[in-house]
This record gives sequence, structure tokens and C-alpha cells, in this order.
Amino acid sequence: MHITQLNRECLLHLFSFLDKDSRKNLAKTCHRLLEVFQDPLLWSLLKFHSPVELKKDNFLLGPALKHLSICWYSERVKVCNIEDWMKNSFQKDFCKRHENTVSDFLLDVCNRCPNLLSLTLSGCGHVTDDCILQLLKNCPNLRSLKLENCVRISDHTLEAVTLHGAALRTLHVDFCRNVTQAGLERVRAKCPSVMLRADRSANMIPDSKPEKKLMLEKASRKLVQL
Repeated sequence: MHITQLNRECLLHLFSFLDKDSRKNLAKTCHRLLEVFQDPLLWSLLKFHSPVELKKDNFLLGPALKHLSICWYSERVKVCNIEDWMKNSFQKDFCKRHENTVSDFLLDVCNRCPNLLSLTLSGCGHVTDDCILQLLKNCPNLRSLKLENCVRISDHTLEAVTLHGAALRTLHVDFCRNVTQAGLERVRAKCPSVMLRADRSANMIPDSKPEKKLMLEKASRKLVQL
């Protein structure tokens, strides 16, 4: 039996085992498989590991999307580090080209994926509070929001959770250095049903001018030595 003789349910099941590139390549072989590739039911889960992946045409965004994960960190490029003064010219160029990539993608998700249930962002240094606010407003069924090393996330995101995260049950803001203990306490008080985790966030040095930040780091090292 040829693969194209299988019914649609079987083809969707087979496609579900393939990564995005393999699905796209298989869809190029005939119109029937292209139709399966374009079936929204195939795209309820999306995972990305590079900024470049968000710009490809090997996936579909739509109301069927339930779970989204965007996680990366490159030691060479330091994508999750937004301070230009700590980067070499190669790193600056790379980050400039991809500065709005994730934010633009998430805004597209806001407009096209109202049924999103979970979102995980790791190392997405340019994602802002406003972007998360729009997601919470446009995806009212969001139950899990996990943010790790997203350095522009602050207490404004925590406030947005208390105002628009009615369905939220899990919130992680790990290694988000601009989140404060006061902001975390407000979430605990206003949203007792939310399972909140904030590893290291409120204990990290918040953003400040480079000179001041260096002074704070030196002072911290001296205290440790004492």
C-alpha cells in the first residue's frame, strides 16, 4: 500500500512523529500530503530552538495551537543578554538582526492563536512586559506561563497576571532579574490558586547603568570574600 492510500487520520498520526522540516519536505511530494501538512490539527504543539526557526515556512499558526515553547541560549552569541556593552561586534550584529523576532512572533500568536494553553520562553531577552500583557489579554485560556532568563520581564508582567490571568494555574519567572520580591508577594496575595516559582529572580541585581552595575557586582564579591 502506498502512503497516500492511508486515510487522513492515519496520515496525521504519521506526520505527528516528524519534526517541522521533515513535515515540510514530505508535503512537497504530492498534493495529498500537502493538504495533511496544512491541516490545523497537526499544529497544536510548536517548539523552537533558534531565532531563525521563527521565520521559516515549515509550520502553521492558528486556533489549533495549544502549547508553544521558544527556548534558546547561545554562549557565543549571548542572545539572552541584552546589554550591548558586554558584547563583541559579532554578538551585537546578531542580536540587532533578531531583536524583534520573538516579540513580533508572539504578537502574531496573539492575533491567531486564542486557544493557547501554555507558553514557555527561555533566553528571550527582548520580550517585554507589554508583549506578555497582550498575550494574557488575547489568550484567555492560558493556564501555564513559564519565563526563564527573560531579562526585560518585570513586575509589570506580574501585575498583568493579577488583572488578566484568570485561567492561569502555573507561573514561573526564573532568573528574571527585574522581578522584585514585592511583585511576587502581590501575585501570591491576589492569585492564591497560581503555583508561583521564581528561582533567583528577586535575589538578582536588577538592570541599572553599566558603571553602577559593575560597582554592585564588585561589592557583592567583596561581601562573599568576607
